[in-house]
Amino acid sequence: MKNKIKTLLKILISIVYKFYSYNSKKQFQNLQNILYSIWISNLFLECGKDILIHSPAIIKGGRFITIGNNFSSLDSLRLECWDKFENKTFIPNLIIGNNVIMNRNVHIGCINKVIIGNNVLFASNIFISDHQHGYIDKRDLYIPPAKRVLISNGPVVIEDNVWIGENVAIMPNITIGAGCIIGANSVVTKSFPENSVLAGVPAKLIKSLV
Repeated sequence: MKNKIKTLLKILISIVYKFYSYNSKKQFQNLQNILYSIWISNLFLECGKDILIHSPAIIKGGRFITIGNNFSSLDSLRLECWDKFENKTFIPNLIIGNNVIMNRNVHIGCINKVIIGNNVLFASNIFISDHQHGYIDKRDLYIPPAKRVLISNGPVVIEDNVWIGENVAIMPNITIGAGCIIGANSVVTKSFPENSVLAGVPAKLIKSLV
């Protein structure tokens, strides 16, 4: 069924392009992204209004993903909810609020719970995960990393009005309070209260905005 829908969209795009070839390349790409967004929104458990997702995107376990209104993402979005891996099962839950903007190459992995609040701004090349491959001790020394079991130490919660800079990684069992700013190239390994400015590897509090 999905392949038929993809084929139909390609035919529709081709027809529109032939009749409106005088339009600029940018206008045609906008139309293509709108049609792509309509198709991909059907993969999610729930999806709000005014969604714009640029192609290509990778969506795994869309039935565990809820997206609010006015969501936009540039290309290479990767949302992955794993309900089974190496004979172990999970019940993932990925929730994205309203007015969330993601630039290119944002990757979110979930086996437990990831919650993103309203009005959150993502720069590019951002990684968020509520889990890891295997134990961080000698138990897994002789198991290839890709074969190690997935383990979640706790959910990731990003509250409202957070701004996440370029090349940031956010690790499991973390809450980022409302209004925080995360500096570029940071690796966040612990929770921070609202209105914090944080940066570094690992991220540390730079200052409070209040």
